[in-house]
Amino acid sequence: MGLRTAEQYKSSLRDGRAVFFRGERVADVTAHPVIGIAVEHAALDYRMAHDPKYRELAVVKEGADEYSRYYHIPQNGDDLLKRSRLIAAATREGATLVVLIKEIGTDAILALRIIGERLAAAGKPEYRERIRNYYRNCRDNDLAVAVAQTDAKGDRALGPTQQDHPDYYVRIVEERPDGIVVRGAKVHTSVSTNTNEVIVLPTRAMRAEDKAYAVAFALPINTPGLKLLASPHGSSHKNDFEHPISARHKMMETLTVFDDVFVPRERVFLQGEIDFAGLLALTFVRFHRFTAVSYKLPLLELMAGAGHAIAEANGISRAGHVRDKLTHLAAYHTTVRGLIEHAARSCTLEDGVAVPNTLLTNVAKYHFAHNYHQAVQIVQDLAGGLLVTGPAAEDLTSEATGAYVLKYMGGAKGFDAEKRLRLLNLIGDLTSSDFGGYQEVLAVHAEGGFEAEKLQAYREYDFKTVAAYARKLAGIT
Repeated sequence: MGLRTAEQYKSSLRDGRAVFFRGERVADVTAHPVIGIAVEHAALDYRMAHDPKYRELAVVKEGADEYSRYYHIPQNGDDLLKRSRLIAAATREGATLVVLIKEIGTDAILALRIIGERLAAAGKPEYRERIRNYYRNCRDNDLAVAVAQTDAKGDRALGPTQQDHPDYYVRIVEERPDGIVVRGAKVHTSVSTNTNEVIVLPTRAMRAEDKAYAVAFALPINTPGLKLLASPHGSSHKNDFEHPISARHKMMETLTVFDDVFVPRERVFLQGEIDFAGLLALTFVRFHRFTAVSYKLPLLELMAGAGHAIAEANGISRAGHVRDKLTHLAAYHTTVRGLIEHAARSCTLEDGVAVPNTLLTNVAKYHFAHNYHQAVQIVQDLAGGLLVTGPAAEDLTSEATGAYVLKYMGGAKGFDAEKRLRLLNLIGDLTSSDFGGYQEVLAVHAEGGFEAEKLQAYREYDFKTVAAYARKLAGIT
């Protein structure tokens, strides 16, 4: 098929998938008043591939073949940098909201490529062939792919087999000659309402008794028994004057239920190999946190830009404390960008795949997450209380109230009432709306929380060498 158009992508979503919103089954996700916004947002990926402005970045040519850069297997740091720049460009087009319909799926495919090679070396080459065939199918058909990794977990102090019921983690309940049957649920499954496929990965390392839970596979979204319960967060009606980002851009998450779902043998990538479950989970994270930091860069650009613009509009840009705050936002963005670019350039080649520097990627992700709420505080401080007390869009256009809004809501020279309110509404949508709260929660929890990033950074840092240097200078032999 090659590169699809946005309309071909949207048409492919009308396939009878079992999506539920507020308890009701959705007949057509492309026409749904909430999920349809997410569909249009995701279609950006397909539009960019046909846009001369982005085509060279978004599309890879190999002989007569053309396919999405997301499906290009990175061989070096330059490939990773182009991948990062495409992710950032798509997120910028999405008004700081990541598109993710190929980014996350290919993160999983890259991890599976590496694990497939290691399974082959361990005497199980059939997995490698299945993974390669699945990759080619997704690439050649330009598919959108979600990833379901985080299990429901139940009591987090207990392992999969110790729970009150056995389905808090996705598991194999039946093995057949032609495949397996799985049961359980995954949470936080992003973009699943509007992709073509879902890849399921383990969420943790497994023990001997957890063999049934050491499973990885892929399915079409419309597979019988696969049910998506869409989150309603941020689904209230919005106008694009008061909510310039979230009225037009949205990403859906689901509780993803596997109600005795059959998985054909050729789509099973791990089946009981407990020694590879944790390795696959961590390998996925090595790619996905690189994606995460890449898509956070436009968000940090906007925080700095909005802070500077509203300082000008409020007439405070020359104040010393304002310059200090703006410098903090600039340094924050620049540090995160520099770390992720260095992570790409200092990559390692593992089983034929370039892997971003794990230490730098985790430090970048931790630095972003640890400082995001302070950045929000700075921008809110620069904007002022009108973020939550300002007049409505209707007040500006009403014959009864419009003159008052125009008279009293103006700011510094060059910023009349409408311009100032548009800036305030942009910042309000970004920092004090349900979308702003969504972004703050994502900063803490998406792609792994603080402790996960700190633990990975601790593991990757070469303490042995630096401790030896310290002992040498101290005169300890």
